[in-house]
Amino acid sequence: MSTISRIFRSFSTSVSTPPAKSIYEDLYKERNLKRVVEKFKKASESHLFRKQANVYGSTVRRLASAKKFKWVEEILEDQKQYHEISKEGFAVRLISLYGKSGMFDHASKVFDEMPERNCPQTIKSFNALLGACVNAKKFDKLEGFFRELPEKLSLKPDIVSYNTAIKAFCDMGSFDSAATLFDEIEKNGMEPDLITFNTLLIGCYGNGRFLDGEKFLAKMMNTNLSPDIRTYNAKLVGLVSEKKLDEAIDIFNKLASKNLKPDEFSYNAIITGFCNNGDLTEAKNWYAKLGQSDSTTNKATFAALIRLACKLNDYDWSIELFQQTIEEKCIVDRNVVQMMIDGLVKEKKIEDAKKLVGIGNSNRFYKYNLVVPAVE
Repeated sequence: MSTISRIFRSFSTSVSTPPAKSIYEDLYKERNLKRVVEKFKKASESHLFRKQANVYGSTVRRLASAKKFKWVEEILEDQKQYHEISKEGFAVRLISLYGKSGMFDHASKVFDEMPERNCPQTIKSFNALLGACVNAKKFDKLEGFFRELPEKLSLKPDIVSYNTAIKAFCDMGSFDSAATLFDEIEKNGMEPDLITFNTLLIGCYGNGRFLDGEKFLAKMMNTNLSPDIRTYNAKLVGLVSEKKLDEAIDIFNKLASKNLKPDEFSYNAIITGFCNNGDLTEAKNWYAKLGQSDSTTNKATFAALIRLACKLNDYDWSIELFQQTIEEKCIVDRNVVQMMIDGLVKEKKIEDAKKLVGIGNSNRFYKYNLVVPAVE
């Protein structure tokens, strides 16, 4: 092909192919999910679009959230026709997306098909497969992969491999197995990193293993690693679960002196502590502090506060909180919202209950399928 022909072809492609940003905006604004699938497949014909990993992630996440798994499969399987499928990075993307959608068998299939596509299976794709196990909650498969595949593929697990496996064991509640893997890290000539320790701390402190959490925190303090906000958030959760709220508040107040900024999880730990104590006044006070900070409210904050407000019959405030969740597109567990509806009916606030049911069920972001119980 002549130079002029190549320039003309390049020019023609740039003119006919919409910019990636405009394609993304079109996908985002499209409300019909079937049309999203069609537009995504069409856009995938452009090699420039196939570089947009974030667009792949947001689209798949949207379809999976709507439980449209057949359509997740449709757009990801469609990607296998393109030459990028022979590149490990692209295969890793598909493995990860399937894993995050809970479709582990599909993720495993992508991994298994890599050799026939002359696509190398390195530690990168091995770790992606482990990650898919964790995200899809296929913990029973992870240990077998972790122990058997490295020898089969002539690979040596790295710190990412160990961190992923440790997270799986923590999520399973198998903390002794997680501790065993931690010991293996040093035996195999590696050093645990901040992710290793934070994963163990979150697992232990968040699951009633306070003393184990303290042991790992002490080990961390003996390294050259600096605790970050996730480290302290794990400690806050542990202290709150041990009913040591005053100590948790003291640590919270000292975060600034450690050049760390509290985030929503820091505030949530303290708010949860006051909710557990039935102290609505202080819970409201800390909720106000959260609102004045740069951090954002999340579903855990709203759920804890709505439960406490209902328990103490402060339904007016619980209604305000629920309306905020709608405005902020924050999905609170349906059972929490239904509990509020049931409480309003018991308090003879039937009209308020009906209004909230209407709001929750007509919300285009997430329909709660709420019901007004029969009045006894």
